Amino acid sequence: MEFEKLVRGEPGQYVASQGALKELPARLSLFQRPVIVTGQVAYAAFVKHYGKEADWSVLFYDRTASHEDMDRLADRARQLGADVIVGIGGGKVMDTSKGVADRLNVELVLVPTLVATCACSTPLLVAYYPDHSFKSIDYCQRSGFMTVVDYDLLIDAPKEYLISGISDTLAKWYELEAIHRGKKRQELPAMVQLALATAQVSQDILLHDTEAVLDAADRKQVTPAFERMVDTVYAVAANVGCQTSDYVSGAHALHNGLTVLHETHEIAHGLKVAYGILVQLCLTGDEDEVRKLLPFYQKNGYIYRWDQLGVTEDRLTAMQKVAEKATVPTESYVNIRADITANEVVAAMLRLEEVVEAAHG
Repeated sequence: MEFEKLVRGEPGQYVASQGALKELPARLSLFQRPVIVTGQVAYAAFVKHYGKEADWSVLFYDRTASHEDMDRLADRARQLGADVIVGIGGGKVMDTSKGVADRLNVELVLVPTLVATCACSTPLLVAYYPDHSFKSIDYCQRSGFMTVVDYDLLIDAPKEYLISGISDTLAKWYELEAIHRGKKRQELPAMVQLALATAQVSQDILLHDTEAVLDAADRKQVTPAFERMVDTVYAVAANVGCQTSDYVSGAHALHNGLTVLHETHEIAHGLKVAYGILVQLCLTGDEDEVRKLLPFYQKNGYIYRWDQLGVTEDRLTAMQKVAEKATVPTESYVNIRADITANEVVAAMLRLEEVVEAAHG
């Protein structure tokens, strides 16, 4: 079996509580020379809740999550004698840290500072070119040793990243369902059945809890719903991808296509994925589901139409660029149907505009 097709594990330990950062020295006591990989903003958030500067060496990434930066940081961490990499930050820091640990063949501890993706719990990483356009998905040799989740730190993070994390997680169900639609669930491999069931659980929690969670975020109050949502974005969503390699399809392919447009680089990953969900649903003929989701999108701040992306280029020209990137043979639209074309994706984007316009009318 190909390496990337293997069932993969989540972190060896998932530590989640209010004030969990206070336990970090004890959690790292097994190691001699931890080295932190982080970003400037993430590290400031860590220091605020940890209560002081870290006692370990700190390296700052260049915000690209590129192979070039992973190589640079791995060389520096090797010089420092690192026996564990401690990634502190959002998704790109998590993925950069995985790349560094994989290059050094050492253990990995991840401390997320944003509820934006499941990156802190998955044994794969998304790599970009130095210009921030999507490059590849890389599969790590080992899963993380530990993920440390501090709800107090996370409730203090910018709300827009939480919104992004919710939509990125919502995609798990829609992408996985599209891949296996038309197949008898009882005849699917056991791990795929488990992934589908897990994705359904995540969708139920998201649609039920989002309003209460965003209210808690506004009040900066850790509630049971907030904790449940964090664990869903991090651990439940990650479990879907760990059980089956074929779980990503149209929504993430469209996200990757959008990275060719520089205006989208500052839009959170999950918000681009949210738009990709609706495009995928239009592509697969599920317009009733689009109409069902639109009130949820509009109420909670998700992207559901082209002009929300802020792209200045001619719409059809830009859409064609996105669609061509999203439908290259290595992209995940092929998990839905092998022969999906760029023109079909453009048509789906245009059809979404019509559905949204009709719903507003």
